[in-house]
Amino acid sequence: MTRRDIVVIGGSAGSLSGLKILIAGLPSTLPAALLIVTHIPSNMRSFLGEILNRTGSLPAIHPVNGDPVINGYIYLPTAGKHLLVENGRILLSCACKEKFSRPCIDVLFRSAATCYGSRVIGIVLSGALDDGTAGLEVIKKHGGIALVQSLDEAPYRSMPSNAIERVAVDGVMKMADMANAVVQFVQPKLYGTA
Repeated sequence: MTRRDIVVIGGSAGSLSGLKILIAGLPSTLPAALLIVTHIPSNMRSFLGEILNRTGSLPAIHPVNGDPVINGYIYLPTAGKHLLVENGRILLSCACKEKFSRPCIDVLFRSAATCYGSRVIGIVLSGALDDGTAGLEVIKKHGGIALVQSLDEAPYRSMPSNAIERVAVDGVMKMADMANAVVQFVQPKLYGTA
């Protein structure tokens, strides 16, 4: 049975409402780390950490470069920096923008797949263009799980639509169901699934 304990989530325009539903549905005892990238202009302060801390029971933090990835935490990037993982640690990078963004979802997804392989669950939420699709492909190639927000529920359908078209996703679902799916993939023994 594959251990799944790294959940990487990417969203852009319109993703906040779905992200709040997902985080609210996760238990405080979830034995996984969550890393989330949303597109934030580098000249603006993000309030996502405060919002998620009011929404769910897992603490959301802005890590320092080199912090270990620990289960039970939500890791968010600093504005203007890519969020990556390497050798079980957080990396914050000022490397060039990708897909017009820094932080970029694909950067996080690729690094998680390279570092953790089949342990990764990748989730693409609402947003414009196609950030997250290439990274989700890498997650699948490394044996990970790919989930996408339902097009009926996504305010901006381009990111989830591109992911569905180009990646053999494991599920397309509404956000209320996404939280249950994550719990089942992370804790299969409790739910009798693999």
